[in-house]
Amino acid sequence: MSSDSHALPNILETGKNELEIVDFRIYEDRPSESYEWIFGVNVAKVREVLRMPKVTKVPNMPPEVEGMAEIRGKLIPVVSLAKWMGLEEPPDRKKFLLHLEFLRENVGVIVHEARRIRRISWSDIKKAPDTLNQKLGGRITGVVDTEDGLLIILDFEGILHDIGLLKIFHEEEALKEAGTTKETYTVLLAEDSPVARKIIREILENAGHKVIEAEDGSQALEILNQYLEKAQKEGKSVRDYIQVVITDIEMPNMDGLTLTKKIKETVGLMGLPVIVNTTLSDDTNRERAFRVNADSFIVKFDAQELISMVNRLGRRGAGE
Repeated sequence: MSSDSHALPNILETGKNELEIVDFRIYEDRPSESYEWIFGVNVAKVREVLRMPKVTKVPNMPPEVEGMAEIRGKLIPVVSLAKWMGLEEPPDRKKFLLHLEFLRENVGVIVHEARRIRRISWSDIKKAPDTLNQKLGGRITGVVDTEDGLLIILDFEGILHDIGLLKIFHEEEALKEAGTTKETYTVLLAEDSPVARKIIREILENAGHKVIEAEDGSQALEILNQYLEKAQKEGKSVRDYIQVVITDIEMPNMDGLTLTKKIKETVGLMGLPVIVNTTLSDDTNRERAFRVNADSFIVKFDAQELISMVNRLGRRGAGE
């Protein structure tokens, strides 16, 4: 990729368990060498790659936030990934900005190089080695073997949470809404980010719902098939055990759109309401979700909207 702003390609066909990622690099200045960290972020989160803009310092910001930059008429926070990692940067390295849009926010992430766009399958994304994940604070979604070495896909939700930039909307309103109803449902939550999983579980449990957790789409489908087998043996419906499925889009092994597609194509599961709950706030991903027959779509993290959806779809899932 050159240093100028780039148009990015269209995302891939819905439900094919594939994604495109921007391969970017961070260099660490070590005593005997310059070490190259290889990272990736979903193209759907990246608005553009820019030459490093002017950054204005702002008081009382976390140390990882370099300041604010004006991008396309908006002031956005600029985060130093190297500082978050605790790295010593090579003094002569050029810097570029990944302009990301997710979680209803625009964020700039400083990188040393944006190398290329890679097309991969979610099934190629593996769990990170424990030692590596611990080094990066447990904030690795997964890793992919490439010809250049191990590419790390970061949990940007978790990183924003660490820095103090993650927002949860309308928590008080959600609690008030939960207090006006006695509805309780069992929700299967497919979410790979530990931070997001904890936030969503607490929102749902505070409203009186029960949560069954899965770390990716493959695990969620396995759980559903176990309940389907149980239901068939007992002459019941899966909806007697689970009334709503909530799934992220970006997950290793099987992404949320593929999971939704499989649920809606499987006899015995297709009646389960599915909420696609994602960081990806653009209209394209909303359209992709409904193309695989998701029942609803929400951008993280609006507590009141999520509880309203679960109550509305839970009634349908329970056959009320």
